[in-house]
Amino acid sequence: MERIEIGFLGIAILLGLIGIRVPIGAAMGSTAFVGIWAMMGWKPAVGIVKAVPFTLIGDWNLSAIPMFLLMGFIAVEAGLTKGLFGAARVLLTWLPGGLASSTVVASALFASASGSSVATSAAFARIASPEMLKAGYDKGLATGCVAASGTLGALIPPSVLMIVFGIILNTPINALFVAGIIPGLLTAVMFIALITVRAMLNPALAPAVKVEVTPEEKRALIADAWPLPVLIVGVMGGIFAGIVTATEAGAAGAFLALVLALLRRRMSFGVFRKSLVETAAATAEIFVVMLGAALFSRFIGLATIPTWIIGAFDGFETWQVLLFICVLYIVMGAFLESISIMLLTLPVLGPLLLAHDVNLIWFGIIVVKLLEIGLVTPPMGMNVFVIKSALGNQIRLGEIFRGATWFIVIDMVTLAILLLFPILTLWLPGLMQR
Repeated sequence: MERIEIGFLGIAILLGLIGIRVPIGAAMGSTAFVGIWAMMGWKPAVGIVKAVPFTLIGDWNLSAIPMFLLMGFIAVEAGLTKGLFGAARVLLTWLPGGLASSTVVASALFASASGSSVATSAAFARIASPEMLKAGYDKGLATGCVAASGTLGALIPPSVLMIVFGIILNTPINALFVAGIIPGLLTAVMFIALITVRAMLNPALAPAVKVEVTPEEKRALIADAWPLPVLIVGVMGGIFAGIVTATEAGAAGAFLALVLALLRRRMSFGVFRKSLVETAAATAEIFVVMLGAALFSRFIGLATIPTWIIGAFDGFETWQVLLFICVLYIVMGAFLESISIMLLTLPVLGPLLLAHDVNLIWFGIIVVKLLEIGLVTPPMGMNVFVIKSALGNQIRLGEIFRGATWFIVIDMVTLAILLLFPILTLWLPGLMQR
């Protein structure tokens, strides 16, 4: 059997293992080992299995992942995210659909710190959706905006997805972080614009809610919410100013989160211990998947599949290649977890992108945007099922998907803008290089 045939057989076996719910890291690693064994023999396969994990884990850039995760877990466990929705609700109550717009703003900030779209959706399904339903909001709007807003943390830095992308395709992580700022803010503005226009055209979707608070209560709400924006601005400001690298920013962010928690008197040994345990568990989960993906990437390379793909797309225009990738990511995003998709596809697509001279910083933001859309896309949009699980029988699954569809449409519009106008993504990274 030729190497290319073994390669495609390995991909088919991997998809089958994923389909029967074998953990994706184990599925990729075992498939790669057997495939390399079939192509090169037992000793080379064992040698590669020994060498690849050591090389991967020795990459200093990977230290940013546990540090940013620790920053997020300290922020969440110490209550630095507390009050985000309340403060946003007071500030945006004048807007039509103000509660939903407040959810967008609060979710974006929360997700930026937590680094998890799923955790954000689960939290605001319990915090914001009941408030909107109580106020008479349409059920689809009250849940769809939570599902869509939860994805913003992947695009608004710091982002674990951007770190993984940067490591796989050897792209500057600090440039990716800065490149995500404008697309992330644009997405949030587009969501708020959608909510506002829909509420203006059909007030029954989002009845006006009067939030009456005294000046003292308003100050208290803002005081409760300020630590998280300060944390994010501090981290990103340090990167943009060149004071810290993206790797150093993770440690700086974790330290700043700890200092803010101490200043707010919300840090205890129990909180710190829980943050460390959750960071270790999340890091181990990501690293196991990355180890499997590194082995699978080596297998794919030895099977000459990237070369075959470049040949298959020979003669295609760059826009046709990008259109294919967009469709691929949206479909995969509806079924698989975001990091797994990147680890599965980028080692194969990387040479194709380089052959078409695609700017990898710009493409990295497009990939993250596509993965965001996949999280709310039927039939298996992960965020939608998380919200359904959080709310139980209060709402039907179809109503959540119905509400999320509006945000998928506006996300497609935003994606088109980012594809047509790369300057929106590349302008800020360009300023860093001056």
